[in-house]
Amino acid sequence: MISNTRQLKLLLSVTIFCFLLISCDSREDKKGRFLLKGNNKMMENDYEGAVALYNEALDLDENFADAYFNRGLAFYNMADYQRAISDFSKAISINAEFADAYYHRGIANFDNGANYNALSNADRLISIAPEDYRGYFLRGLVQETLGDYEKALQAFDQAINQDSTIADLYVNKATIHYYQENYKSAESNLNIAENLHPKEANIYNLRSLLAFEKDSIADALKWVNKAIDLNSGQAYFYNNRGLYYLFDGQMESGIEDINFSLRQNSKNLFALRNKGIYYYLSGQKPLSIKYLKEVYSKDPSIKLTKKYLELAQEM
Repeated sequence: MISNTRQLKLLLSVTIFCFLLISCDSREDKKGRFLLKGNNKMMENDYEGAVALYNEALDLDENFADAYFNRGLAFYNMADYQRAISDFSKAISINAEFADAYYHRGIANFDNGANYNALSNADRLISIAPEDYRGYFLRGLVQETLGDYEKALQAFDQAINQDSTIADLYVNKATIHYYQENYKSAESNLNIAENLHPKEANIYNLRSLLAFEKDSIADALKWVNKAIDLNSGQAYFYNNRGLYYLFDGQMESGIEDINFSLRQNSKNLFALRNKGIYYYLSGQKPLSIKYLKEVYSKDPSIKLTKKYLELAQEM
């Protein structure tokens, strides 16, 4: 599976707003200090500590939009999407033109599975800041998830028209072309992305999938290993490598990677499919059928599932 560039993955540009201190002992000075201290905690990845400091700032000023926004970012990074959405909404209620809050509220909704709420945020962001590529980017992510690939491509192209230097936009376009089996266009967009940002791991993960489609297992392993070298924390990369190992005859290495991926996300249908393929190749018919049937019942469009389910049933 492709790491959602949401994984993108995503692509979240965390903007921490700084507050200028203008007098030593004023309320403005105090709340500004708490905001800046919270920002420092954010940079240290101490999100709970940041929340506590933003709370102090909000105790001094309950209409401090930047503190709500930054606290929302902290909650988002803690995967507490509901509280993040609530804080972004509070920031917007104070400042109706708060473009960053619309974007991040949209991303939080998207990651929380509320696609149409995310789309609404994308539309609002585009209406107040049509020059901001992020509104179109968010719209593209949602349309891709909804399976409307043509609208997604259109949205990503609109984002590129606003800023052609963002590598992830081309990676997302390449991903859609991969889904559409338009591999030449996928390669073309990956080439542009690599020129812009050669250390973007998702480029090489997608290259590995394209190589796998060409039955070039050696190249698939080469590219996915490069992706892992650049981002060793992405579970989807290990799942893809596990699949390639299976087709390379390295069965134990394959199942090790697949199980590692499942420990990060036990509901990953691609990893469950790969586990079903592992059991088929290992001659374990009941387990193979169990996993492949589960995947097929939830998403019959996932490649290789139907093929190996039929093969397992014929064992």
